[in-house]
Amino acid sequence: MTEDGKYKVVVLSDHALSTSGVGTQTRHLLEGMLKKGCWSFRQFGAALKHSNYDTIAINKDFIIKPIDGFGDQDLIRKTLIMEKPDLIFIFTDPRFFVWLFEMEDEVHQICPIIWWHVWDNYPYPKFNDVFYQATDQINCHSHMTYEMLKDTYPNKTAWIPHTLPPHMFYRLSENDVKQNKATLLGADRQDDFVAIWVSRNARRKRPSDMLLAWKKFIDSQAPTGATLIMHTEPTDHEGPNLFEVVNLLGLQESVFFSRDRLEFQQMNVLYNISDVCLNTSYAEGFGLSTLESMMTGTPIIAPKTGGLTKQVWDSENNRANGVALDIQTQTLVGNQGVPYIYEDYASVEDMADALTQILNMKNKDREKYDNLSLQVEKYAKKTFNYQKMIDQWNDSMIKTIKKFKKEESKWTVETL
Repeated sequence: MTEDGKYKVVVLSDHALSTSGVGTQTRHLLEGMLKKGCWSFRQFGAALKHSNYDTIAINKDFIIKPIDGFGDQDLIRKTLIMEKPDLIFIFTDPRFFVWLFEMEDEVHQICPIIWWHVWDNYPYPKFNDVFYQATDQINCHSHMTYEMLKDTYPNKTAWIPHTLPPHMFYRLSENDVKQNKATLLGADRQDDFVAIWVSRNARRKRPSDMLLAWKKFIDSQAPTGATLIMHTEPTDHEGPNLFEVVNLLGLQESVFFSRDRLEFQQMNVLYNISDVCLNTSYAEGFGLSTLESMMTGTPIIAPKTGGLTKQVWDSENNRANGVALDIQTQTLVGNQGVPYIYEDYASVEDMADALTQILNMKNKDREKYDNLSLQVEKYAKKTFNYQKMIDQWNDSMIKTIKKFKKEESKWTVETL
C-alpha cells in the first residue's frame, strides 16, 4: 500500500495516453477507479517505440513510465522489490505476457495477478490453460470469452465489458447534426444516406470486402444519394491500398476517407451524422467503434462473432440493434503460437442487403428507424454502463487482493 493507505497497482498495458483501444480503455478504467479514492496506479505504458520516454505523472496516484514492448522479467523483479504492489494488472493478448506467466511463482511471493482478457473465438483455447492457471482473477471484456472460460474457471472468471464515459459519445441535436453534415460532407450531400466504417486498414477488418459490399449496395440503390465514411488510413502497410480498390470499383464519388487522428469530440460528430455504423471483421475481440456509434443512437451492422455478438444482438429481448449478420463461412486457422481458432466470415451479399434494410427503414418507415435509434442508445447505456464497469473492477480488485492475503501462507520460499 501507499503511505496514505491506498492500494498500489502495477499496470501492464498500452500507454494510457495512446489512441489504441487497449490504451484508451486503460485510461477510462484508471480514471474511474481513482475517483474511488483508494487506488494508486503505476503503469508501464507499452508501445513499439515512444517519441518521449520521460515518466509522466498525471497525478500522484497515476504515474506512467513509457517502455518498449510490455516489459520483461528484470523489470518486474525490480518493481516488486521497490514498489511492493498489492496487485499486478495486465491487459492485452496473452502472447505478450508469456515471460510474466513464466515467473508467476516469483510474482506470487508479493501479490496476485488480475487480467482483463479477451479471446476472439471458439474452440476453447486449451493451450491457454497454463496462463489461466497462473492468474488469480480473469475478467473478460467479451461475453463470448466469458462463456468459454466460466465453466473451467468458475471461481475466478467474470464478465466486465469495455465501456465508455457518457460524456464522450452522445446524441447531438437534430439541428447540430444537419449543420455538421453539411459542413463535413458538403451541401450537396446533406440529404445523403451515410454509413461509417471505423477500423484499421488491415486484413482482419476486411476493408476491401466492405467496399465490395458498398459497391453492390450502390448499384442496387442508384437513384439514392449515399456516402460511405471510412475512418482509416488507406495506405496502411497492414492492408490493401484502398485508393486503388475504390478506383477499381468506381466508388470515387461515394466514398470519403477520414485519415487524420481525431479527438473523441470529432468522432462523436462523425457517428452522429451517420445513419449506420459497420464492422466487417472476421475476428473481433470487442469492437469499440460499434459501441461508440450505439451511444450516439446510430444503429450498427456487424457479424455475430466475438465481442460484437453482445453488441449487435440483444439476447434478452431477442432482437438486433441494427442488422446482425449471420456467419456464412467459418475456417479453422492457426499458427505455432495459437494452434487453432475459428475465423468467422459474413458474406458480402449480406452486408449489402443489411445496408439496404437500414436505408429502406430510414426512407420508408422513419418512425421504425427512430425507435431503433432509441433502442440501441438505451441498450448501450444499460449493457455497457461505465459506472457499473468501474464498480465491478473496484470490487473485483479488492476481492482478489483480500483473497490473496488470506491465502498467501500457501506460497513459500526455500533456499537450497
